[in-house]
Amino acid sequence: MEVLSTQLDSINGLQPAIQSSILLPKKLDPNTVTLLNQRLQDEYTAYYFYMNAANWCIDKGYKKAAAFFNFEAASELEHAKLLQSFMISWNVIPFIPPVKLIPAFTNLIDIINKAYEMEYNLLIAYNNDSLEIFTVDLVTFDFLQQFRQFQNKSVVEYSDLLNAAQLIDVSSKLEVLYFENKYFKI
Repeated sequence: MEVLSTQLDSINGLQPAIQSSILLPKKLDPNTVTLLNQRLQDEYTAYYFYMNAANWCIDKGYKKAAAFFNFEAASELEHAKLLQSFMISWNVIPFIPPVKLIPAFTNLIDIINKAYEMEYNLLIAYNNDSLEIFTVDLVTFDFLQQFRQFQNKSVVEYSDLLNAAQLIDVSSKLEVLYFENKYFKI
């Protein structure tokens, strides 16, 4: 009868007394999880943004820009994977939220403008998250350092593209093609 009772307890989610000596592993603070899930959404949004940008560039004949944006998309996907792995390692199942609507593009410079805004906003978000987490979760703060560095690099990269775009007449297809050929490198 005791075996049957143990089996029923196990089925009902009750653990036998012998299991009570096993510690439950710690999890990330719920506020930290919320912030990380928000950044996960941002990383997936960036991934889809760059995939759409690459597709647009292929359609318009900007092959170098397409390769550049495909590389950017792969980087964003890696960032999302890093966030997920971190959460899982801290016993949290990440919530993969739906991505925000991806904008339509009118020209190559429009993509660069939108990418710069997206990357800059993500830098600010990671900075703010880091400030909020600093006093309560140094492990996550340290983990986010790499994301602050990723974002800083991206902001500088797109800033350079915007500065270079100031040198051309964006209404001239030939000048935009020259710009793409000169500045889009992987």
